[in-house]
This record gives sequence, structure tokens and C-alpha cells, in this order.
Amino acid sequence: MDFVEYSIFSILGPVMIGPSSSHTAGAARLARVARSIVGKPYNKVEFYLHGSFAQTYKGHGTDRALVAGALGFNESDDRLCTSFAIADEMGLAYSFQPVELEGAHENTVMMKFYQDDKLLSTITGSSIGGGNIIITNIDGFDIQFSGKFTTIILKHRDQKGIVGEVGTTLLADRINIANMSLNRTGKGLEATTIIETDEPVSDHTIELLKQIEGVLDIMVINI
Repeated sequence: MDFVEYSIFSILGPVMIGPSSSHTAGAARLARVARSIVGKPYNKVEFYLHGSFAQTYKGHGTDRALVAGALGFNESDDRLCTSFAIADEMGLAYSFQPVELEGAHENTVMMKFYQDDKLLSTITGSSIGGGNIIITNIDGFDIQFSGKFTTIILKHRDQKGIVGEVGTTLLADRINIANMSLNRTGKGLEATTIIETDEPVSDHTIELLKQIEGVLDIMVINI
């Protein structure tokens, strides 16, 4: 695949390809946080680009930034400009397609991660300016978290007492809740609670959270 070499300073420094860091630093961060959410090995990523991302992703380096993030590279990593070649060497397949996502921010990408032909996870997020991001959907659940804090993603039954018990468990480990949101499929059905914390969550606390009656699954992203 032919491509143009860019200096990292052209992409992330004072002189930028795009009009803002939304198209590069934010894109890399989106894919890197999504990589942490998947939490499993994968060898293919499909990027579905909405709005401004779809219109300008080649010229602004968004495509290279997304692949770099999927490889686990930080936004300031100088390998960002050669991420395609590195992905090819490492056997990571990638593709880009435009898509219309109703009500989405103009800099939004939906990412599908595969191991061979098995879909592992679908994650959607937006780059909202200044390198800041919001993850808005994980595997069909509408959520919202920034990726700035340690984040706990709990899937649980929608029943009384679970959220309170989770809070008590975190308090026992002196973990402060910065933000929290809950989304459910219906009363008494399945729910997803997103908790952002000021402190990292220990393995011991994760195990205690798993033992709470009604908790179905837990994912912790220690930023």
C-alpha cells in the first residue's frame, strides 16, 4: 500500500495536518482506549467513520492515528506516522469505511475488533476536541465515559441494592467515585453501570465486585 511519510510534528505538534488534535491525537486515543476495553488478542479491526472523520480521514492522518491506537501506541508516539507498515508487519488487518451514525458527533468512529472471523467487540466513540474523547457505546449498550479516569464497566441484573453494594466495596478500598452512569435494557432486565474513579482499582477489589450477587460481568480499565 502506497502512503506518504509524515513527521510526527506535522501530525501532533504545533504544525498539524488537521484543523485540530481531534483528527489525530483524539483518534489515536479512541482506538487505544477501545483496545483496553476489548482486553483480548485480535488480528483485525474495522473502522467505520462518521461525519468529518469520514470526509477527511486520509488528509488529516486520522486513519494512521486509529491504527496506531489499535496497536497500543500512545498519541505522542513517533511510530504513529508509520502505523500502517507496523500493523502489516504484525499481522493486524485494518479497513476504513464511511458510515452514517444517527445523532453522533461529527468526529465519531465505530470500531469492530476480530480474532480471525470472530467478532470480539464493537466500540463507538467520539473525539470532541483537544485530544479529549468520549466512548459512547460498547456492544450495543449506550454509555458515556471519557477515558481520563480509571473506569469500571459493570454488567449486572437490574435489581435493588447492587449499585449501593458496589459503592460500599469501593469505599472500603478508599476509592473515590468521580462519575457514575447507569443504562438498562428494561426494568428488572440487564443493566450496565459505568463508574469512573480517582484511584486505580486493585485486583482484590475487582474480585470482591465480581462476588456481588447480580453482577454478571466486570471490566476495569486502569488509565
